[in-house]
Amino acid sequence: MSFEPPPDADDASEEAGADILFRDLVREHWTRLHRFIIKNIGHQSDAEDLTQQAFTEAVRSFESFRGQSELSTWLYGIAMNLVRNYLSRAAHRRFDFTDDSELQYSASEQPNPQEQAEHTEQIGALAAALEELPPRMREVLLMVAVDELSYEEAAVLLTVPVGTVRSRLSRARAALRAKLEGRGVELDFLKQ
Repeated sequence: MSFEPPPDADDASEEAGADILFRDLVREHWTRLHRFIIKNIGHQSDAEDLTQQAFTEAVRSFESFRGQSELSTWLYGIAMNLVRNYLSRAAHRRFDFTDDSELQYSASEQPNPQEQAEHTEQIGALAAALEELPPRMREVLLMVAVDELSYEEAAVLLTVPVGTVRSRLSRARAALRAKLEGRGVELDFLKQ
């Protein structure tokens, strides 16, 4: 007598495999991917939704992953497309400017009021200067300097050669440095 699995047994094992893949992806990449998304859109709750959506999309389309890049690069590509779609539909939500009362919730070592004011001015100047950069320069600067992606990872996500990433990054840093110096602001990550 042989055992015949029920007709939907394959569906159940595929579902179980997808659940395991989803858990593994989330465990390994959640923190960094969430940080990447929130830095690009600036809204915590929307970033959580997009992060979840990126993982769901990755599991749903995993069969199309050919292994021509790192799994993390492929996952960031999915996230980047979601971010672009989000920003194209909600460009006004990219930055969320608030008053100084938000500083009371910042993790810090008790900055004095002058330090708080300087920090607020720097953030405002940086946000304004970033907005003035051409989108391609701003995008590569945020990927490499803020999200800490390698040049190669940024090149894959942007579908451009590594040399183009280096060139755009160099021009972006120089332009941003000049804009901030004009405002009397100097930031360490632009010195690299």
